[in-house]
Amino acid sequence: MPRIDPRAVASTPAAAVGRLRAWRRAQRDALRESNRIKAAEWDEQLEHDLLSDTLGPTGPERAGGATAAGAAGRSGAPLNRHSPFYLGFLGGLGALLAYSLWNAVGRLATTLTILVVALFLTLSLDPIVEALRRRKVRRGEAVAIVFLGFIGIMVLLGLLVVPPVVDQGSQLIAHSPDYVNNILSQDWVTRLDRDYQVLEKAQTEFNNRITDPGLLTQLFGGVLGAGKIVVSGVFQFLTILVLTLYFLASLPQLKQASYAVVPASRRTRVMALSEEIMRRVGAYAIGQVGIATINALCAWLMMSLIGIPYAAVLAVVVGFLGLVPMVGATLGALVVAAVAFVESPRLALIALVYFTVYQQIENYLIAPRVMTRTVSVPGAVTVVAALAGGTLLGVLGALLAIPTAAALLLIYDEVIIPRQRRA
Repeated sequence: MPRIDPRAVASTPAAAVGRLRAWRRAQRDALRESNRIKAAEWDEQLEHDLLSDTLGPTGPERAGGATAAGAAGRSGAPLNRHSPFYLGFLGGLGALLAYSLWNAVGRLATTLTILVVALFLTLSLDPIVEALRRRKVRRGEAVAIVFLGFIGIMVLLGLLVVPPVVDQGSQLIAHSPDYVNNILSQDWVTRLDRDYQVLEKAQTEFNNRITDPGLLTQLFGGVLGAGKIVVSGVFQFLTILVLTLYFLASLPQLKQASYAVVPASRRTRVMALSEEIMRRVGAYAIGQVGIATINALCAWLMMSLIGIPYAAVLAVVVGFLGLVPMVGATLGALVVAAVAFVESPRLALIALVYFTVYQQIENYLIAPRVMTRTVSVPGAVTVVAALAGGTLLGVLGALLAIPTAAALLLIYDEVIIPRQRRA
């Protein structure tokens, strides 16, 4: 290949460009044969060099001097994303981010629980608000009426329950030695102590506990811990009330903001399913509260008639336990029977017979009438949902388990099954 010196070309621009182009083309052909560069990259570089040689620096070169390629060199190959170092680094960052998010969720467990309880109360009270709106009451006024009524019921319940609870609780503490002596005087306890010296061992252990130097510290720490729990509980209760009021007042706006995120092609379907789920959750909550209230009132009337002590306290316990599906009524019956057994085994037997009969009436007469507007959940699903919810979130999880299962069954019937039929 002939060698051409670019400095020996003719003085005219056209001849210089022609001979320089021929020289560059010859070099490109030789380099292409050795497969050292790509033709497209050479063509781009050739045109750039020709323009620079004939017209001088342009654009950024004229403003800032040399080009980026001339100042810093040409860019190399991109980072290999299949490199083990690259994959390991990104995997480590992902694991660290997931761990940080998990810790954040753990620290926000109390806050998330408060939000869930507030939303549950909101959905429970919203059907009453909608009923008032159908009677031509504005939503703001309806929310105020419902919320004030809710606060009034709680205050009235406190006024009716707290004084008897305090009074009967004091009596229980005062008469606890007599109850202990009655238990110890039973024949089966006497025989057990004669054979295994149970009372002597219990007394020895009690004396060791009393004479323990760390007992005062433990008691003081327990008192402080109990005080913190009470203060925290009051604060959380007030926070739930405030959030419930805000959610109840702005529920339509919250719904619209949530629906706006859904694509327009699916928005109507999502709105219909969401409204039905919220309706069923609210109806279930109101129905469960009604059933628990009836259970508590009937239990209080039974205990007052047959003379079981601390009827008001036990009725409150039965009512709160009645909110827990499946096992709540049974637990309430066992608590009442245990207290009645201390007073008299005959009263305990009467209480057990009453709760057995009442449970059948509730299951086959009261509950179906109260829950007519809620979804029917199969028994096996109810048991599994209650167990899973109680394991995850305790009493709150057990309360939310049934409406959650109802919502999932609705999605199963209305979304998954039709989609599988079309597939």
